[in-house]
Amino acid sequence: MNALASSLPFAHSGVDTHAHVFERGLPLSGERRYAPAYDATLDDYLPLLNAHGMTHAVLVQPSFLGTDNGYLLQALAAQSERLRGVVVVAPDISTSELADMHRRGVTGIRLNLMEQTLPDLGAQPWTSLFDNVARLGWHVELHRNAVDLAPMIDRLLERGVRVVVDHFGRPDPALGTQDRGFKALLGYGSTGSVWVKVSGAYRCAAPGSPFVADATAQLIEHFGTHRLMWGSDWPHTQYEAVTSYGESLSALLDLGLHAEDLDSIVRKTALSFYRFDTESAAPQDASASNAALQRAI
Repeated sequence: MNALASSLPFAHSGVDTHAHVFERGLPLSGERRYAPAYDATLDDYLPLLNAHGMTHAVLVQPSFLGTDNGYLLQALAAQSERLRGVVVVAPDISTSELADMHRRGVTGIRLNLMEQTLPDLGAQPWTSLFDNVARLGWHVELHRNAVDLAPMIDRLLERGVRVVVDHFGRPDPALGTQDRGFKALLGYGSTGSVWVKVSGAYRCAAPGSPFVADATAQLIEHFGTHRLMWGSDWPHTQYEAVTSYGESLSALLDLGLHAEDLDSIVRKTALSFYRFDTESAAPQDASASNAALQRAI
């Protein structure tokens, strides 16, 4: 471990809960908004984890790769104890496919709905998908403008699904914590079933604003640190020139949080949520989860 990593309060078990890996030449989604013209491989990413005291990480399927999760699953196989995955799937995906992904270290699905027509999450086949997600003990990760989050969170909670909200809830950068969607998000802190990633602040904050400090303080007040998780958002797609891995982490470290709060946000909560604290969690319970899914058909 290098000098930087050894100086961090979570140096032996930090968790980066939001990163992406990809290469040029992979099949792209026809509905993509953007595709980077560079590679961001596991070999590029792991040294950053090591340098910043991160022993574990969660890989999230990037939107431009659509529902082809093959590259992400290969990365999980290469570092099965260190990594977990969040995939993007079609709502009518089969139970056998979900069970296979579970065995391979996937712990949730992502609904990346930025600039997309909102689906009716209370209708089939979505409801069946969410029921299967709940049976597996997975979660649904939401990425959408803050103003649209509440109805979707409501539908998910009705199905008994744990919810993770991306990037501070994505408030309007011009409004920050005054965004009514962000204010509505705070109300879900009392449910005990919603988590928020303090990540990607540059996607939802005006440069030089006090957003990170203000938003983090309000999220801690309403959710507690046991419902907050840090993510680097590496490789910071479309913001590569304005930030870095170290700066993303420093945005949190520089807030001067109590050591216990920082430990919870960067380590303790995520170790439990993504089942890193249970040895070989996915392989051990996969057969039982598969059987439960099959009974539900």
